[in-house]
Amino acid sequence: MPTSDIAIGLDIGTTKVCVVVAERDGRGQLNLLGKGHAESEGLQRATVVNVQRTVDSIRAAVADAEQESSITVGPVNVGISGTHVHCITSDAEISINQTGLVSESDVRRFLQKARANIRYLDMENEIIHVIPQSFTVDDQEDLPDPIGLAGTTMKGSALIVVGQKTKIRNIRECVEKAGLQVGSMTFEPIASGLAVLKDREKRGGVVVIDIGGGTTEVALYLNGALHHSAVIKIAANDVTQDIAHGVKTLHEVAEEMKLAHGFAYLGEGAGDDEIVVAGVEGRPEKYFSKQSLTLIIEARMMEIFEMVRDVLRESGLYDSLNAGAIITGGGSLLPGTAELASRVLGLDVRIGYPEGVSGGIRGSVDSPVYATVMGLAGRVFEQPISGEPPAGSEGVPPPPQPTPSGAEPPEGGSKGGGIADFFKKVWDQL
Repeated sequence: MPTSDIAIGLDIGTTKVCVVVAERDGRGQLNLLGKGHAESEGLQRATVVNVQRTVDSIRAAVADAEQESSITVGPVNVGISGTHVHCITSDAEISINQTGLVSESDVRRFLQKARANIRYLDMENEIIHVIPQSFTVDDQEDLPDPIGLAGTTMKGSALIVVGQKTKIRNIRECVEKAGLQVGSMTFEPIASGLAVLKDREKRGGVVVIDIGGGTTEVALYLNGALHHSAVIKIAANDVTQDIAHGVKTLHEVAEEMKLAHGFAYLGEGAGDDEIVVAGVEGRPEKYFSKQSLTLIIEARMMEIFEMVRDVLRESGLYDSLNAGAIITGGGSLLPGTAELASRVLGLDVRIGYPEGVSGGIRGSVDSPVYATVMGLAGRVFEQPISGEPPAGSEGVPPPPQPTPSGAEPPEGGSKGGGIADFFKKVWDQL
């Protein structure tokens, strides 16, 4: 937990490294104090493949953020992603303590039991988050906050986010070699959702689709909680590679073409104009049809959304997405992206921008590109969703100690203050 009102988010992506320094203002918004940005050349599909290049990119982005904010970057909340991260739903059931009122200790025991129920995982993986989804107290179902309710048994489900130990360690090592301290780690779809979602969307059922450079992240929210997530290994870089192959040009030239002339689908009005393609290393310039460029882009973007659609159907929650879809990340910036997604997914779609940002330089992060990193900073101030230790740590929150009489204290009865206060207390102890 931060010792001040300063929060620092670090997004180590496939194409960019972003750092933001923010504080919490009096209205609960993020007052942006500074940001840093650097090209990322040490990752492939959100996985470290070159430590030194990754370290150099982190240092460059941090230097920019420190210069702009006049603050020395302290502990950072680092984003974790990649296809090695996956989610498991775990059910648990416990007996409520002797008072007959659900207490904080009961909720803690429930989460610990949900966590223990997947101990069969091999030694290559570790738990990143334990996220409660819903509770049932006796016959009262779908409870978001059971503390203080009377009953004899409590059961429910939790979403366990699991990642590969070595890949998490590589991220941690790069951050520490760059001279920073890892304060916490957050699965990036959680951060993106925090940045772009409104509460009523989370309650009504919504999917957040973050199209990054190397991966596309999918997160489904229902009844205010994350219920399913997946990482797809096709994203914006693949669009650029397709253009480079179709036009027969370098990746850098293809990226410029995509950003300057690209449309996500033909229905957005791409005409028959020709694009001048810069010559490479003394070769003459050439021409390429804008319509052909759009067809190349549309084919790959359609594949991405078809894979997202498969994830939604496999989750069993597709029919519950009453609030539709939100697309964010750099890959959402192409004109026509929302329209194509709506056609493929059969959902209402909007583009997601970071919400709740204040300060004189807030306009510098008013882009889907900064959704994840702003969510990483914002989550530092959020009540944690469970008492799990930061990813990469072997520590486990200690179990509640019984009172001398052997009975659990009724802290959740008349004085508990609700589940949010409980999670805050657990987080403060970490």
